[in-house]
Amino acid sequence: MRQGFLIPLYNHGQPLHALVASLQPHGLPILIVDDGSDEPTQKALAEVLSAFPQSSALRLHKNRGKGAAFRAGLKRAREMGLSHVLQVDADGQHDTARAGFFLEASAQQPRAAICGFPEFDQSAPLLRKKGRNISNAWAKVVSLSGAIVDSLCGFRVYPVEETLRIMQHSYIDNRMAFDPEILVRLSWAGIPLIFHPVKVRYPQDGISHFRLVKDNARISLMFSRLFCGMLLRLPLLLFRKIKPPTLE
Repeated sequence: MRQGFLIPLYNHGQPLHALVASLQPHGLPILIVDDGSDEPTQKALAEVLSAFPQSSALRLHKNRGKGAAFRAGLKRAREMGLSHVLQVDADGQHDTARAGFFLEASAQQPRAAICGFPEFDQSAPLLRKKGRNISNAWAKVVSLSGAIVDSLCGFRVYPVEETLRIMQHSYIDNRMAFDPEILVRLSWAGIPLIFHPVKVRYPQDGISHFRLVKDNARISLMFSRLFCGMLLRLPLLLFRKIKPPTLE
């Protein structure tokens, strides 16, 4: 088992240095996938790569979305010999003090995806929290399981080979619908999902790429696709309710 960090990056240059600095004490490879960021972010990335020798970067010259950046990063992680990656969002919202706990949980249960569910402070926008509740409800419906505690939190340890196998044989949204879709598809594939809390904050000067109307519409279409997929998989999913996947 060889673990590392994966950070999809798009125009979040300002919090990047502090984020990588918080991860470097673990002594693990830190792979940053630059998803076609602007020049200030590229400059910040170059400074981070110079300051932290265990960090490396993969640049996508055109912005393709978080899902596409994650897919490219996962392929590079496999080339680097990594078996598991803890994906951390680049906006600095996640409490990286929990990284060690998540990595240890993954070491103990390497077949599982170790997923965060958010503990919000007062900075969390009410509309975002309500939208999250809707997404979580639909994730439970289309997975035919109550195992998905939170479908949107990006703080997760993924088993590299199993996740790549799913992504190579499925159409998965490349943008804001990626986080819930990959979790549902992991569930469909019988990968155990284990959830632990992680504190999440919304900095006042934080940059969000979420577009309320466009991205909510995209997520709705994604769940419509997954609902059809759930119907096709219904016999298997019902069987799994009788005999759940094991962690062994």
